[in-house]
Amino acid sequence: MRVDLTAHWVGITAIVLFVASYSLVITEEFTHLRKSKPVMLAAGIIWALIAYQYAGSDRPDAAAEAVREYLGEFAQLFLFLLAAMTYVNAMSERNVFLALRNWLAHRAYTYRTMFWITGLLAFFLSPVIDNLTTALVMCAVVMAVGKDSPRFISIACVNIVVAANAGGAFSPFGDITTLMVWQRGIIDFGMFFALFLPGVINFLVPALIMSFAVPKSLPAHEGLDGALGMKRGARRIILLFVCTIATAV
Repeated sequence: MRVDLTAHWVGITAIVLFVASYSLVITEEFTHLRKSKPVMLAAGIIWALIAYQYAGSDRPDAAAEAVREYLGEFAQLFLFLLAAMTYVNAMSERNVFLALRNWLAHRAYTYRTMFWITGLLAFFLSPVIDNLTTALVMCAVVMAVGKDSPRFISIACVNIVVAANAGGAFSPFGDITTLMVWQRGIIDFGMFFALFLPGVINFLVPALIMSFAVPKSLPAHEGLDGALGMKRGARRIILLFVCTIATAV
């Protein structure tokens, strides 16, 4: 039997601690305090308060059971992310993303065309390699192409972030939140694709509005190594990554 803490001082204190810790996370740029510190401290205090409250109930072992359950779920999530990020780092070391950046940068595309290409790539890459990695890779492309146009860089990077978040919403692998929901079995893999159309709309509407502010001129291509390609073994790593994702699904 669960103890109702909705109106209890423990429940209210937990909410206050949660809000306070995330406020410190949001203001990291000004406080220079690492995000992990307030979150871990608040989580520890909340768990201690809940354990204290349950210790006086008819289920004193409930907190320990909950810790074991959530720790097991976290371990599964951590191990999956560890494997996925190992593949991403290996592909980065084999110049997969650098080769993509240079290939795109040397195409004879206008700023506006590059705006749409990087946005679309971000939208479709984020469901596979997560939205943060996608945003970093695509923004590197934009900064390489538009180094002489700060206006293009700022608009295109905003578009990439929007596209990566919209694209990551219809896949378990696109974001840590969707991964947690899928990993706990709350939503099946196929059910995420119901968010594809809303994701497309969330990407296209802002992108269409922003595209009118992007210049149609051609960017300069000096200073980039157009001959740079992937290192040996890159294709095998990509294949193994795809197979790993497929077996996880």
